[in-house]
Amino acid sequence: MTPSTTVHSPLRLYGRSGELAILETLLGKLRTGDGGALVLTAPPGLGRTALLRQAAAHYLRGHGGPVLYASAAPTEQRLPYSGLHALLCSAPGPLPLAPDTVLSSGITPGALLGLLRALGAEQPLLVCVDDAHLWDPDSRAALGFAARRLGAGSRVAVVIGAADETAFAGLPALRLGPLDDDAATALLDRLTDGAADVDPVVRSELLREAAGNPRLLAGLAGRLTPGQLAGRTALPYPLPGGESVLDAHAAHLDGLSCDTHTLLLLAAAAEEHEPDGAGSDAALLLRAGARAGLSASHLDRVLFAPAGSAGALQRAGSRVHFSHPLLRRAVLHRAPPGRRRAVHELLAGLLGGGEPDRARLPALVQKACASTGPDACLAEQLERAATAPRPHGERSAALARAAALSTDDALRAARFTAAAEQARLAGDTGRARAMLARVGPHLAEGAAPYVRGMLALRDGPVADAREALLAAAELLAPQDPRRTLDALFGAAEAAWAMGDAIAYLDAMNRVPVAAADRPTAQYRAGMCAVLAGHPDRGHALLRCCLDSAARAEDAGELLRAGACALVLGEVDAACRAGARALAVVRTRGPEALLPHALEQLAYAELRSGQHARARAHALEGLHAARRTGQRNSAAHLHAVLALAASVEGPAEACAAHADAALTGAGPHGLAQAATLATWAVARADLAAGRPGEAAARLGPLVRPGPGTGHFATRMLAVPCYVEAVVLSGRAHEAGNELAVAVQEFTLWTTRTTDPQVPAQLARCRALLAPAEEAAARYEEALAHHDRAGGDFERARTRLLQGQLLRRLRRTREARGPLRDALVAFERCSARAWAGRAAGELRAAGEAVDAPDRSGPGPLAALTPQQQRIARCVAEGATNREVAVRLSVSPRTVDHHLRNVFAALGVRSRTELARLLDRGGGARLQDRDEKKRADL
Repeated sequence: MTPSTTVHSPLRLYGRSGELAILETLLGKLRTGDGGALVLTAPPGLGRTALLRQAAAHYLRGHGGPVLYASAAPTEQRLPYSGLHALLCSAPGPLPLAPDTVLSSGITPGALLGLLRALGAEQPLLVCVDDAHLWDPDSRAALGFAARRLGAGSRVAVVIGAADETAFAGLPALRLGPLDDDAATALLDRLTDGAADVDPVVRSELLREAAGNPRLLAGLAGRLTPGQLAGRTALPYPLPGGESVLDAHAAHLDGLSCDTHTLLLLAAAAEEHEPDGAGSDAALLLRAGARAGLSASHLDRVLFAPAGSAGALQRAGSRVHFSHPLLRRAVLHRAPPGRRRAVHELLAGLLGGGEPDRARLPALVQKACASTGPDACLAEQLERAATAPRPHGERSAALARAAALSTDDALRAARFTAAAEQARLAGDTGRARAMLARVGPHLAEGAAPYVRGMLALRDGPVADAREALLAAAELLAPQDPRRTLDALFGAAEAAWAMGDAIAYLDAMNRVPVAAADRPTAQYRAGMCAVLAGHPDRGHALLRCCLDSAARAEDAGELLRAGACALVLGEVDAACRAGARALAVVRTRGPEALLPHALEQLAYAELRSGQHARARAHALEGLHAARRTGQRNSAAHLHAVLALAASVEGPAEACAAHADAALTGAGPHGLAQAATLATWAVARADLAAGRPGEAAARLGPLVRPGPGTGHFATRMLAVPCYVEAVVLSGRAHEAGNELAVAVQEFTLWTTRTTDPQVPAQLARCRALLAPAEEAAARYEEALAHHDRAGGDFERARTRLLQGQLLRRLRRTREARGPLRDALVAFERCSARAWAGRAAGELRAAGEAVDAPDRSGPGPLAALTPQQQRIARCVAEGATNREVAVRLSVSPRTVDHHLRNVFAALGVRSRTELARLLDRGGGARLQDRDEKKRADL
């Protein structure tokens, strides 16, 4: 048998590098004479066929060996051995057994195994079967039997593509998942020839609708006109182009009974009035099935046993879901229009007979689904019913239906915009953008730019959000004062995230005082006064706003109150306002505010020293931000988590969160998130005894001028900067910058009521003071700490006080402050800082339990000071750098290092690093690997 040349190389595959690597491993074994089998499983459209063709073409190119390749023909499914007949007919030359003989007389599984082994004995053979689940049962059984017995030395590899692995149990299976966002985006770029004018909203809608299905994405993109792709023309609703994928999904259900098809259609239709992913109500389906004439036993069998629907339906409590979202759409797509309308009308009648307030909107949605065309009266009814207390997601779905039924273009655009706004409030960013894509540009009034800007505020470049919201405010001002206020406050928030104080003032100064209530007016005036350089007047107004919030029940007002408290420095009040805002959002919504509420509360808790609480709330906020598609909020929450990890550790978590924050902050211009993340990494450097690196990170943040840190947070990093510069021995070198930073921090201290700031200022002065004056400064700082409370900051002051005393060779006196610092760090779970304090305490001559390093390790024979020096040297520090870290002289480091080399039997720093790496004393990790560490 000669090699086949009929299989052609497919186009490039996107997002399948892992699957291709697995196939290449199988083919590599085949080339060396070993066989095997692999079943590729996936729903229609995910690329089974493309992978099979790629494998066949790759084997032909690289080896030139024979390939048997066949695809199933569904019409031949009832013809015995038709599948194997097609497979053997693909052979490029004569076979020991004629394919027609197989079709007429059949073939036993053992005979097929022998035939494949005989073919493989001549040359390594690759067998590829696509859509094997549609083969006739005899062919499937024989192929499965043979594939299970083709192992090492068989010289035959079998790759099977099927919807699932049921018919090929016992064989290795690889299930394909949807493409990730990057791969889907790259595929869309190829499908549109890399057109730069594809509108971002249209792109987002295509990716959302395709849900990682490459065939569906190709179908959807191929049906849009250039004007629709560019956003110049509104997208159709629903999007066309997915018919072939839906037909393929529906074919999976062809063998089911008529009654089962009826129940599946009822289940698919009953989800139309539910939020996405909510499934349908099992009780409603039971009532609808009985009304449709289905027997109770059949309903029980299909709804409550997966086998009754061939796995199409799955029950979770009182809800019924389709096993795949496209399967539901396929059921609706395949049903005849008249039958589909009858089912919707049946459901509308059942829903309309319940409690009027609860059932009215679902019944209207079902009526809309049953409509044969535009219906202005029904559209108006839907719009009127889509109000509180209905959930925002249900309102969005109803308004979208109303828009589809509208005859007037302007009214249609207004209803799609309203649907987008409700979807945004529900936390469904993708659906909100999808609704906006249905609004033609020439029909987009102020509401559409407003929704677009609010979406960008949480998930896009904040500079774009600011411009969109300012434009929306101008358009909305004549007819919608409430939204005008929201747009201007949103523009101000975007400017704040950018770190642009002038842009923030510009937005706030546009807020019409006449349209604002008293607390809102006080908030606006107070923030403007503070940023304009009038802190006394501004603080008085912000305190009035904060006092007014004591009676507030609105989440937005409470969040503004929390912002007031943070600007004032009243961190406890900020925590209280943030907790109340979170409770309101959880109770009343909207879901879109949840990540922001958790972010603000977590930041306030960080400022108040409650690091564990801050971490818990920030993690919850991060999950909410990911769920609701708010990447900007996620970046800010990663920064908060990095700050928490800079206290509690581990250092890898701090680096990973900071890297994630900076990755999101860069493209979207989030200066505040970038500042906090950089500060977090620098504080972790300080904890690890790397003051030089910390000073290098913090210098650009705290110095005045262009490129500095965020205007509202840069002062918070000054105490760390001063400590880093002094401990790295660069105080004289950076004297000018250091003096300016401390002077600015001193001025800021007079403008904030943050209880920790006076103590931090005294600590900075102690670090910079001569030795004889420093002791009094540290005592002053400790007196402030006693009034303010907070273990972590007080422990840092005691640590620095103890380091100073040890440097002055007053080791006995140093032990008290260092012991206090160690206990306080341990109490607040600041593990890295506790390690630094323990090292200092050991160097001062007090025995301290060493941290668990999984056994004694190579350093067990060294003194505590020698251990610290050995670890620093293993990390790559020079003698001078070690001396700065440990507050000793370079000569002392050199003396101890000679003793370390002698005790450990090493002759160089390189050997020391290798020894510690093997023994667990110091794990030298590449810094980039730390940043990519799995959280």
